[in-house]
Amino acid sequence: MKDTYLSLGWPAPAKLNLFLHINNQRKDGYHELQTLFQFVDYCDYLDFRVTQSSDLTLHSNMSNAVADCDNLILLAAKSLQKFCNGQKGAEIWLDKRLPMGGGIGGGSSDAATTLVALNALWDTQLSKEKLMKLGLVLGADVPVFINGLSAFAEGVGEKLIPVSPKEYWYLILIPDVHVSTAAVFQDPQLTRDTPKLDIDSLMSAPWKNDCQDFVVKRYPQVANTLGWLIEYAPSRMTGTGACIFGQFELQHQALEVLAKLPKDMRGFVAKGTNISPLESHLARL
Repeated sequence: MKDTYLSLGWPAPAKLNLFLHINNQRKDGYHELQTLFQFVDYCDYLDFRVTQSSDLTLHSNMSNAVADCDNLILLAAKSLQKFCNGQKGAEIWLDKRLPMGGGIGGGSSDAATTLVALNALWDTQLSKEKLMKLGLVLGADVPVFINGLSAFAEGVGEKLIPVSPKEYWYLILIPDVHVSTAAVFQDPQLTRDTPKLDIDSLMSAPWKNDCQDFVVKRYPQVANTLGWLIEYAPSRMTGTGACIFGQFELQHQALEVLAKLPKDMRGFVAKGTNISPLESHLARL
């Protein structure tokens, strides 16, 4: 493969936690949880140029918001390179559209897309299961993006059961605040005792997010956003925040509410999808 080979437009989609229950905290500090992941068709995009040298270079429109040593894209590429004893490298371009600290999986999704794309472009031929194990080291949400199917998740988020919730339209609002996942999970005031239930009970019960009340009390931007959107549609927070999503049957309903958005708020409309845009992209290659 020549250095001039370019592979363009690899999507790194957002996800929503349609519900999120925190069951307990393990002795190693990780949290046991039960959650329902669904993708939406709003994505970051990555382009790749495979090189014959082992160097890894990232170009981004993020204005160096994350140091290279902490960047999940480069960490993902290095982990695959090391695991496979690979000699090839890559030049990577990131078109960042998903907000950081929003609870919609931007960094984890970028890492997953990097692993999936370079596994194909470097021809390392790792199975999806092996890629998911590599991804779990980078973050608990990375495996679901690699797997590419909406899923009910348990454990720390790595035990996945494919499910097919209804594919609604969503208006996703982005409060002007960064919520640290680590800070939320480290706070002793976080609720950690929601009883574990079987999947059928969870899928049929009213859906909630155990982090929502905690975050709303500490971040007025999140509280204000939720208070505004819930007037128009069933709404809740995704992940540990800060993003809030409202659920609509039809696209035009979501767009009409987006048009009413106050000037100090921002957001986007996206379609829920049970097959990840990354999975669809890979299938077309």
